[in-house]
Amino acid sequence: MNQQNVLITAGASGIGFATAKRFLEAGAKVALCDIDQKKLEEVKELHPEIMTSLVDVSHSQSIRAFVRDVVDQFGSIDVVVNNAGIAGPTSALESIDDENWISSFNVNVHGTFYMMRELVPIMKIQGGGVIINISTGSTQTVPVNRSPYIASKWAVEGLTRAAARELGPANIRVNAIRPGIVDGERMRRVLSSIADANDTTVEALENEALGYVSMRCKIQAEEIGDMAVFLASGRASHISGQMISVDGNLEWE
Repeated sequence: MNQQNVLITAGASGIGFATAKRFLEAGAKVALCDIDQKKLEEVKELHPEIMTSLVDVSHSQSIRAFVRDVVDQFGSIDVVVNNAGIAGPTSALESIDDENWISSFNVNVHGTFYMMRELVPIMKIQGGGVIINISTGSTQTVPVNRSPYIASKWAVEGLTRAAARELGPANIRVNAIRPGIVDGERMRRVLSSIADANDTTVEALENEALGYVSMRCKIQAEEIGDMAVFLASGRASHISGQMISVDGNLEWE
C-alpha cells in the first residue's frame, strides 16, 4: 500500500500494539495514544519511530490536542483504529452502580465518537479516509452479567453503521471488527473476574468458552491487526458499514 498515516487509540499493549506493529510492517507511519505512561515508554524504546502520547479518550479536549499534534507532525491522518475500551463490571444488572455504567460508555462510546468527530473534517478535506472501530464478538453471543460492556459495544456498532452511511459520499469508509476470544492479559482479567464470581477456575471457563467456538481457537492480537491493515488497504476500497468478525466462528457463549 501507499504510505499511510495511522492513529491508534489504546495502542501501547494488546490489540492496539499488535495493530501498530502490523501497520509498521506495511510501511505506515504510526501515532498511538494510551493512558499507561509506562507502556508508552516501553513502546518508544522498542519503536522510536512511533509517535506516542498520553491521552484519556474519555476527555474530548485530550483527543483534540492529540489529533492536532499528529496532524502537525504527519501532515495528515489517513486511518484511525478506535481500539480504546474497557471491559466494565462482571455483575448482575441490579448490582451495577452509576460509576461503572457511565465509565463504560465514556470510554467505549464517547471516546470513539470524540475521535471520529475530530478526524472527519480532516478526512473530508483530504478527500477520504478509513475509520476502524473495535467492537466485540460478545455483541452476538451476549454473555450474561456484562450489560454495560455489551450495551456500549452495541452503541459503537450503531455509530459505525450510521457514520458509514453519512460519510460514504465523502469517501470515508467506516467498519468495525468483532474480535473473538483474544489470547491476552485483558481476556484473562475478565475470565478471572467471572471465575471468582462463580467459584471456578480460569482454565475451566476458557475450556468451556472454546467449546462454543467452531474452530476451537483463541484469537491472537496480531490477527486483529491483520484485519485492520486489510480494511485500510486498497483491497478493501468498497467495504464500508460492516461488522467483521475475527473469532473462529463464535456459536454461543
